[in-house]
Amino acid sequence: MSNRVVITGMGVAAPNAVGLQEFEMAIRIGKSGISFFEELRKLNFSCQVGGKPGISQDILDDYFTPLQQRGLLSSGIIYGVSAGTEAWNDAGLEKAPAEAPDWDTGIIFGTGILGVDKFREAIHLIDAGKTRRLGSTSVIQTMASGISAYLGGILGCGNLVTTNSSACTTGTEAVIMGFERIQAGKAKRMLVGSCGDHGPYVWGGFDAMRILPGNYNDKPKLASRPMSATAAGFVPGSGAGALLLEDYESAVSRGARIYAEVLGGEINSGGQRGGGSMTAANDEAVQKCIKNAVINAKISSAEIDVINGHLTATTRDAVEIESWVKALGREKENFPYINSLKGMTGHCLSASGSIECVASVLQLHQGFVFGNVNCEDLHQDITNLITPRSVPIKTIEHPVNILAKASFGFGDVNAVVIFKNA
Repeated sequence: MSNRVVITGMGVAAPNAVGLQEFEMAIRIGKSGISFFEELRKLNFSCQVGGKPGISQDILDDYFTPLQQRGLLSSGIIYGVSAGTEAWNDAGLEKAPAEAPDWDTGIIFGTGILGVDKFREAIHLIDAGKTRRLGSTSVIQTMASGISAYLGGILGCGNLVTTNSSACTTGTEAVIMGFERIQAGKAKRMLVGSCGDHGPYVWGGFDAMRILPGNYNDKPKLASRPMSATAAGFVPGSGAGALLLEDYESAVSRGARIYAEVLGGEINSGGQRGGGSMTAANDEAVQKCIKNAVINAKISSAEIDVINGHLTATTRDAVEIESWVKALGREKENFPYINSLKGMTGHCLSASGSIECVASVLQLHQGFVFGNVNCEDLHQDITNLITPRSVPIKTIEHPVNILAKASFGFGDVNAVVIFKNA
């Protein structure tokens, strides 16, 4: 028999709050983490707003030595270590002793790209013949697996320690990958999540694609508008989310608090065929991903109480809703509640899935459905499919038993995970 997998710890560094308690309050009240960046204005960006977590010096001192801080750590590593270590502590775990690692615990912590600022510095120094001035930390700051390497060393994990990378699907994919490893009996615990850098060198390519809103620079908190008729593109964000997955028997034996159970999920790709492309999902693949996640979780689609969608505030939002309707066989009044965190945080790219998984599990554990910020004018293509009741504007207190979380990323890759209240 396969092992049951539960969530015993969580951590988060999001644009609207850093730390689990602060984040729960932020999503309950609909707090926005989107702000104007003078740096983007000076660089002639069309979109000059974005989301960036506020990391205090106290947080830096908690997680990094003075030497590490002097090494100009990438923002993604800072966010990832903050969220990952918080999840570890929240689960009530001890770091492995100096003599030996914890062979039963591993890490899958993803990212899209790390250390772009360090790459920029390295290029200038190398071109100037000053390679020795790069410093000893340049490699770990710029390799994709730098985040899992940092966390692995801090915590002493001796099982699989790796980094996945699947664009906006990264965080949700990491949850499913960690779930499958524990389910198969290859680990007792897996710290899973994802992170992403902030700033112009990460966000510039999206601005060049003209898929970011350029008409809200003077009112940044209104810029990110998932499912809205006035949505003008996604707002770029950054941060990290982390979840400590654990074998159910292990969690019970040590008296751990259980937030929720991971019932299963699905990862697939549309192969950039049938209407899918590098930047747009193959709708058939999205629907198959949803259907198979439900099958793998051994539930019926009628049991889903809430969907936390990908829903980025682009023209694809209505198409995503249509895919949910078709895949679940539920429409109009029969459709479950659905929400998007991105109205508060923007689209945190590779970090989005993990941050949104944390938000999803909080809804299950605490019994509420957070509101869809900036969605007072629900798009007509969406109201043709479902009723406005399914898209709450304000947070509602409502028991949640089963929640489906989805992420759909560049490269036509998809992930859906199903959580159940503990």
